[in-house]
Amino acid sequence: MPELPEVETVRAGLSALVQGATIQEVVVPYPKVITGDVDQFKAQVLGSTFERFDRRGKYLLFRLSNKHTIVSHLRMEGQYSVEPIEAKPHKHTEIIFKLTDDRALMYNDTRRFGRLQLVETGQEGQAVDGLGKLGPEPTAADLKLDYMVKIFQKSHRMVKPFLLDQSKIAGLGNIYTDEVLWQSKIHPESLTDHLSPEQLATLRTNIIAEIKRAIAEHGTTVHSFSNIFGKVGEFQNKLEAYGRVGEPCHRCGTPMIKFKVAQRGTTICPVCQVKQ
Repeated sequence: MPELPEVETVRAGLSALVQGATIQEVVVPYPKVITGDVDQFKAQVLGSTFERFDRRGKYLLFRLSNKHTIVSHLRMEGQYSVEPIEAKPHKHTEIIFKLTDDRALMYNDTRRFGRLQLVETGQEGQAVDGLGKLGPEPTAADLKLDYMVKIFQKSHRMVKPFLLDQSKIAGLGNIYTDEVLWQSKIHPESLTDHLSPEQLATLRTNIIAEIKRAIAEHGTTVHSFSNIFGKVGEFQNKLEAYGRVGEPCHRCGTPMIKFKVAQRGTTICPVCQVKQ
């Protein structure tokens, strides 16, 4: 599933290619991609302009000129592409926005899990399940240490599923959670209220830095992620934990091991990351 750096990469690409474009027609080969009434969706977006593309957590927010917002979640393998207007849909194209400048914005999804929902701008949190409950963004401005100390001490959960909970911190998924826990020398099964303020300060620093680095490298391609320009991410070449089972730890040389935590595959160094 695309995590925050991958979704941010898509947002930046949409801004570069489609911002300012006007929708002249909407074709929906796979109606289930729309949450709500398909005909109403098409009628309400027709003739509007893509004014801006925002992101919140793993959600994309297409700001339209008619004071509506298309909320898009890529789920497992959703991708956007910009094509000539006469281009044939791909095998898994689910919706096509035909633009007045003779181009088409296509949403393609081999797993067919992604969804688009049209809401009034400003009502996203109330209208879209999960969006209004997101925790702070993993940035220095939003993710404060006092907040982390408070929510970790109030909970008594394993730290990995806690970090995967989007209501605690927005945007982290399996890849970057493994990465920041390895960097912070924290075992993924350690309990949240057993971590010291000093450990949480280190974890916060690593979360913010890792997400920033991954965005700069256009995200991580593990299976099929590519950005709107059709290019894969490059951060997979710099991963220090995720996907490195059996390889030597970059700190101590011990072979990395993999096991499941809360039903998620998890890679750690058994020497550097000791359970608390």
